[in-house]
Amino acid sequence: MNLRNNTVADTRGVPDEISASLRDSLDLIRKGCTDCGACKTQCTFLQEYGTPKEIIDKYDFSRSEHQALAFECSLCNLCSTVCPEKLEPGDLFHTIRREAMDTGNVNLSRYRAILGYEKRGSSPLFSYYALPEGCDTVFFPGCTLPGTRPETTWQIFKHLQHSFPTLGIVLDCCTTPSHDLGRQNHFEYMFGKLRQYLLDNNIRKVLVACPNCYKIFKGYGNGLEVQTVYEVISSGDLPAGATGSGEIVVHDPCPLREETAVQDSVRSILTRMGMNLSEMKHRRKSTLCCGEGGSVGFVRSVLAKKWGQICREEANGRKIVTYCAGCAGFLDRVTPTAHIADVLFSTDKAINGGLHVAKSPFTYINRLKLKQRFKEAIDRQSNTYPSGNNGS
Repeated sequence: MNLRNNTVADTRGVPDEISASLRDSLDLIRKGCTDCGACKTQCTFLQEYGTPKEIIDKYDFSRSEHQALAFECSLCNLCSTVCPEKLEPGDLFHTIRREAMDTGNVNLSRYRAILGYEKRGSSPLFSYYALPEGCDTVFFPGCTLPGTRPETTWQIFKHLQHSFPTLGIVLDCCTTPSHDLGRQNHFEYMFGKLRQYLLDNNIRKVLVACPNCYKIFKGYGNGLEVQTVYEVISSGDLPAGATGSGEIVVHDPCPLREETAVQDSVRSILTRMGMNLSEMKHRRKSTLCCGEGGSVGFVRSVLAKKWGQICREEANGRKIVTYCAGCAGFLDRVTPTAHIADVLFSTDKAINGGLHVAKSPFTYINRLKLKQRFKEAIDRQSNTYPSGNNGS
């Protein structure tokens, strides 16, 4: 829904018919935002609707048609990075999303595809937990990597075993889509079960390949340490044959914009491989959304695509390497983009072309095959997650 022309008169007040949390968020932005425009110059969403203060003065967020505006924000939090007042407008739009969900003001049919993807990922058919004897660390590859790149996912696991001999595997969904859409109760229930099972079985560390999984485990995994696989790989020997050449640029996934150690590890890996690394204008803390963030594409595909177009312009013909399977998929539609895991384990094909990345429905077949491969490879005495316990 495009709300650019669907505004009301300047209300100069916070509506009464909203929750206390949304009221507080609106009041914080209203008092703190100076309308300097720093965030607006950087954000395709705010360029259409105005500064955060202008938005809350124009829209009545007790009304469902105005709450819909929040679902056009990618939740990438670039606005927070550039705000001189250290405000967090992205948190406001996420709060509005939760308000809309809590009051039943969201047409979930628009998100049928992503919510179905999430539900299948956490179902007994596709999920699998194997915790070998003495295991206190697991590899959590997320949903996309095992489906699009099953062999690469397997190679990451085998490489990590050099550092963690009793490494476990967890194939499951962290339910980021529900979290970002504002389905907070559903998210907390699903992720809470996952987290508690790991803690109950003496798991203390989770190694992730997905930036969104990192965000979720860091924010909600109380008692679980989270680290990216790229940090682990960077600290040891690289896979055999991981050498390359050519100029590349790095796209930093926006959930990791504050994670300097992860950003450094990715650049260290590429440099050690022999790649000629250069940088885009927007990088590290100031990185841009690829277009996938916040599931904006399901309601404003044109707006979502604008982010990728900017990334393409900044890459200026150079090959992009990213460390998010979602970013790799979105950006490769507009400019050549590779996932760093592919660069590590299939260097020539990833850089020069020829690498096969599966698409639906084959991604689901790949996930089932990979699950079976793990079941056959890991000690049959492993402690596996009870069938059906994590279905939604």
